[in-house]
Amino acid sequence: MRSALVVTALLLTAPCACGSSEPKTALGYTEDAKRAYDAAMEEFNAHNWIEAQTLLREVKRKYSYSKYARLAELRIADADFEQEKYGDAIREYRQFVHDHRSDAEEVGYARSRIAESQYKEIGDSILLPAGEERDQATILDAYKELRKYVQDYPTAKQSKHMRELLVEVTGRLVKHELYVARFYLQKDNYEAAILRIQYALRNFSGGFGTRGDGDEGSGLEPDALLLMGETYLKMHKLAEARESFTMIVKRYPDSPIIVQANKYLDFMRTKGG
Repeated sequence: MRSALVVTALLLTAPCACGSSEPKTALGYTEDAKRAYDAAMEEFNAHNWIEAQTLLREVKRKYSYSKYARLAELRIADADFEQEKYGDAIREYRQFVHDHRSDAEEVGYARSRIAESQYKEIGDSILLPAGEERDQATILDAYKELRKYVQDYPTAKQSKHMRELLVEVTGRLVKHELYVARFYLQKDNYEAAILRIQYALRNFSGGFGTRGDGDEGSGLEPDALLLMGETYLKMHKLAEARESFTMIVKRYPDSPIIVQANKYLDFMRTKGG
């Protein structure tokens, strides 16, 4: 009873704001949102990331029905990206994609940043083993994101850069498979080596084999085919070896690997193989 009386007294004594100012119009709301967003972007452009994120979160909270709230979400993620907090950035970009599917342009941007963040998470360090010796899960995640992006947005302004990253990431994956194949060769496990080479060509080489999805590939297809041909020679499978070397000559005439492929073909002809 006492608390109810206190609340009532406060309500009676509080000044009424109803007539103290004119109601906010939609235009006024948008203008206030823009001013708040612009103030946040001043900090963002000055690379004051923490201050910028604080102000951007206020824009989201106070102006959630404006377009500036959506833009603030992206800039918060961008600030984490710039601070190399790629895990946080990926989570925030993904949330934006989930919440704003109808905003095609901004969703496309968010997806390009997800793909690039995945790429950035691969990293390199002299304290770590060579890339082909490491666990490939992070690289594979980046490959999937980049490949899906360039398939879904082939003409977007970010696509050229995404394709360049995709070629690099694909090359890393192929190098890993060839590294494993050579390991099997050292153990005289020829069948296992062939399977790893075939896996690399089938899954990570654009336009090669049955995929036909237009990816650029890794640039290592001639290397893979040469290793395959050499392995078939060791297995005394001459027809398969000749096919591998001939494929290099026909498909990759500008590759330096063609010199070795022709030498093998000449050797096989002199031996009647």
